[in-house]
Amino acid sequence: DALPIWIAAVAVAVTVLCVCSSGSASPSAAHHGFTRKTEKSNVLLIVADDLRTTLGCYGDQIVKSPNIDQLASRSALFKNAFAQQALCGPSRTSFLTSRRPDTTRLFDHGSYWRVHAGNYTTLPQYFKENGYLTMSVGKIFHPGIVSNHTDDYPYSWSIRPFHPSTEKYKGAKVCKGPDGEKHANLVCPVNVEKMPEKTLPDIQSTEEAIKLMKSVNNTNQPFFLAVGYHKPHIPLKYPQEFLKLYPREEIPLAPDPKIPPKLPPVAYNPWTDLRKRDDVQALNLSFPYGPIPNDFQVLIRQSYFAAVTYIDVQIGKLLSALDELGLANDTIVVFTSDHGWSLGEHGEWAKYSNFDVATRVPLLFYVPGLTSPFALPGERIFPFINPFDSREWKPSGELTREDNVELMDLFPTLCEVVGFSLPPICPETSFDVELCTEGQSIAYYLNYSVSYVDHEAVAYSQYPRPADTPQWNSDLPDLKDIQVMGYSIRSDDYRYTVWVRYNPSTFTANLSDIHAGELYLYKLDPDQDHNLYYDAQYADVVRTFSTFLKP
Repeated sequence: DALPIWIAAVAVAVTVLCVCSSGSASPSAAHHGFTRKTEKSNVLLIVADDLRTTLGCYGDQIVKSPNIDQLASRSALFKNAFAQQALCGPSRTSFLTSRRPDTTRLFDHGSYWRVHAGNYTTLPQYFKENGYLTMSVGKIFHPGIVSNHTDDYPYSWSIRPFHPSTEKYKGAKVCKGPDGEKHANLVCPVNVEKMPEKTLPDIQSTEEAIKLMKSVNNTNQPFFLAVGYHKPHIPLKYPQEFLKLYPREEIPLAPDPKIPPKLPPVAYNPWTDLRKRDDVQALNLSFPYGPIPNDFQVLIRQSYFAAVTYIDVQIGKLLSALDELGLANDTIVVFTSDHGWSLGEHGEWAKYSNFDVATRVPLLFYVPGLTSPFALPGERIFPFINPFDSREWKPSGELTREDNVELMDLFPTLCEVVGFSLPPICPETSFDVELCTEGQSIAYYLNYSVSYVDHEAVAYSQYPRPADTPQWNSDLPDLKDIQVMGYSIRSDDYRYTVWVRYNPSTFTANLSDIHAGELYLYKLDPDQDHNLYYDAQYADVVRTFSTFLKP
């Protein structure tokens, strides 16, 4: 089958590592007193849902995220990590198999890769096959047909995945409106005591994950525990007390709340999922461009920030328990998200686009003895931090990496860090290859002795559309309705996107049939508001990026 083959970052340039000194340990490493343990480490993978890089450790000045910031202070922090598609199912399937959406053939939520693409080995499956007890709590794989209605159990997991009992109330009318009635709203701070079962899904997931860690502690078998949180995915339902941290009068609008004048219509995301919520419907907005009133924009942003801090508390409790169980020296912790979320930038909301706000994700790797010294007897690595305390908590940011990396890199990186054989690089056509990666290990970034990498890496993303203009299904077209595919490349200096004809029946893109293009000069236009694709001055840049894709 012919596919548009992405030239992966590993093939764009040769990687040359430059270390601080020769020999087995650099002055930097010696200074930090790092020593790796030889026995197998446990792995705790924490995945948030729809979380962009609005975190203190990523420089956000509004959001309070002290527990994630504390984790970042002991981790390698990747400032420019990107999802391969800004949609839950395709992104999760992509990074859990280390294959691009073009290879999983999943761009919507309508198929299971093992049936419709290939019998690809997943990250947890590989750990399971190498002797790990693999466990899933909450949302790791996207539910439904995307993961065979089983979260890919028993292939990926040793025990049946746990889902909170309160997940079934996700769309329930539990949000109190100004009229005193209950609604299915977008903005939904709640009194937890008045919720069904007097709890919320992410609280239940934290409790279950801690229970599992206690049950497997002091056993001889290493564990791989994946914990997936539902927030800040909409509806923005969270304990109402978190609103106190974000007074409405202190919440700014997005820096670029208007639709850019040169944004191609095909690139615009009309945020139809928000429009289905009761409180948004009450605004009587015109489709597709009708702007949300400023006061309601503030409410959305306020609740998104509050939901992030709610998740920070859950992560803080989880990491504190890891610490209390004596597992912090023996457990690698990875924290990330499936993709970002627009908060009014470009006049857009939600994900469903190729902009940085939709594709850029937090990515932290804590490797005891490598990114942080081992804890001394009695020392706490991750004490819980209450965000309602007045003191601010910011990380040192000592091990921050600027290079562009992809979520697909997570699979081979974890393999290298724990000492497994690396999955081979996938051939150009890999549907029949069960174990391979279209990413690359970025484990070398986790070492203080690596001062820089002498190449420019790029990250790829893509998004499908049903037409050249916004439609009611533009955000989430079914496979059969996809007519255009937007392939996007993020380099240090640019965001390049080309929208081309796509044939869903043959899974082929016609790269010569270009419907629209985008080029943003990132250093001067970080918000990506000024499209230079059709500017003659940048014709050579456009031509160069076009060579990064081949039919």
